[in-house]
Amino acid sequence: MSLIAGSYERFIWGFKLKPLKHSPDSKTLILTPLFSYPSHLSSITTVAAAGPAAASGGSDDTIHLYDLAAASSLGSLNDHTATVTSLSFFTPPNLSFPRNLISASSDGSVCIYDADPFVLLKTVRVHKKGINDLAVHPSGKLALTVGRDECLGMLNLVRGRRSFYCRMGMEASLVRFDSGGDKFFMVMDEKISIHEAEDAKLVSELENRKRVLCAASGESGLLFTGGEDRSITAWDTNSGKIAYSIEDAHSARVKGIVVLTGNAGAVADEDPYLVASASSDGVIRVWDIRMAMKEKANPLAETNTKSRITCLAGSSLKSSKKLQIGKDLPKAENDAATEDITS
Repeated sequence: MSLIAGSYERFIWGFKLKPLKHSPDSKTLILTPLFSYPSHLSSITTVAAAGPAAASGGSDDTIHLYDLAAASSLGSLNDHTATVTSLSFFTPPNLSFPRNLISASSDGSVCIYDADPFVLLKTVRVHKKGINDLAVHPSGKLALTVGRDECLGMLNLVRGRRSFYCRMGMEASLVRFDSGGDKFFMVMDEKISIHEAEDAKLVSELENRKRVLCAASGESGLLFTGGEDRSITAWDTNSGKIAYSIEDAHSARVKGIVVLTGNAGAVADEDPYLVASASSDGVIRVWDIRMAMKEKANPLAETNTKSRITCLAGSSLKSSKKLQIGKDLPKAENDAATEDITS
């Protein structure tokens, strides 16, 4: 398993999670540094990872790409003209390498890239104001966006165009699909709304104690959130109740959560359910969520970047495929290619 974190100080941090050598306890893990350097000209706002590929977006309007398996930088994509606010990879089922990279920016536009190699396929204007977050459906056929215009947008990734747009009356900061793609979640300050993916029907609402700053979907209808309460909360979205929580998981607000379960990235013999979290004081911790049932949960691994972390992403390193950045297609070919982007 690998983790990548972005910081306000422009630094990108890469770590690999592995068992501690000479430890009699197979659950004793360590976060080994892969790389760290100031990859952007200004603060990093978002990161994403899938297989050996990782990406970061910043307020310098650029996307930087990384090969986690080789612990190296691949270069940058410069197709946005505003702060990159959200990144998401789409990886088809049973494959270890992403097929597409989708990015959103503060001018309301979304860029769709082919990830083999990284080539821009289409830029679509989705919102009138900046996009706060985007989520790609597990099928790879559509994406949801939420923006500062208090609207929800839907992007048809097959055709490369906006297919739905509606006003919600409140500004959502986060949007996520569940693991099966049957539901999606939107975060508005301390409230979380659960909707049917088919028709956006409101199913239920959850209310956290304080503002939610990050969220990640887990298996069996679980949704993990973190934020200003400094805790990690696991919500059972089927019942609308808290399943369990790790109180005071950090000494500062939680800015990122990554869930990895039943995956080749799991490092212990029993394939534990791993959750990684990062806080604004620079600390990254890895938990076995079964420990949340105990009175005091202790992290399996921990590292301190000593920087102001803004975002966190994770991936398992399974593919040996070589990553590369391609050249932009001529315009006529570019337009034609977007007719079936994810096929």
